[in-house]
Amino acid sequence: MVTEEQIQKAKTDFQKAIEHLRSGYSKLQIGRASTSIVESVQVEAYGATQPLKTMANISVPDPRTISIQPWDKSILSAIEKAVRASDLGLAPINDGAVVRINIPPLTEERRRDLSKVVFQMAEDARISVRNARQIAHSKFKELKESSEITEDDMHGSEKRLQVGVDEANKKIDELAKKKEGDIMTI
Repeated sequence: MVTEEQIQKAKTDFQKAIEHLRSGYSKLQIGRASTSIVESVQVEAYGATQPLKTMANISVPDPRTISIQPWDKSILSAIEKAVRASDLGLAPINDGAVVRINIPPLTEERRRDLSKVVFQMAEDARISVRNARQIAHSKFKELKESSEITEDDMHGSEKRLQVGVDEANKKIDELAKKKEGDIMTI
């Protein structure tokens, strides 16, 4: 069926929105160390800018510390500089062999702020889902106007599309609730 292509495309867009939300949540600093916080920090070394994960081994030796051990010790200061310059608000410590980052515990106020960020990110994902749905609806109307599908086909397709929208929104809500629980847990 002609509309099935549009439904699949919309569902793919829904999945992209959910994956983008997951990725964004993994980068939120919630008081626990995670390698994903610094993996994508861009480091200027060897005359090029590269993500940190391509130049060093990033590990979490304990729940409040991130350890970055570069494969080439000569770029230690470049890594330290890049982490400091990033918008993460972290203070790296260079001991000559490894860059260590201590993650401070969250205050109650910061937890509430992060909770708002979590729900804003979830709302952005829901908006992406709605936009993908709207694009599919527009295609259904175009197909109906050009007599490629009937009125019944259009309504059936809209119902199948709405099932996908509902599933995507449910998944977004689950992710948001889980992340808020992680943030509020001391």
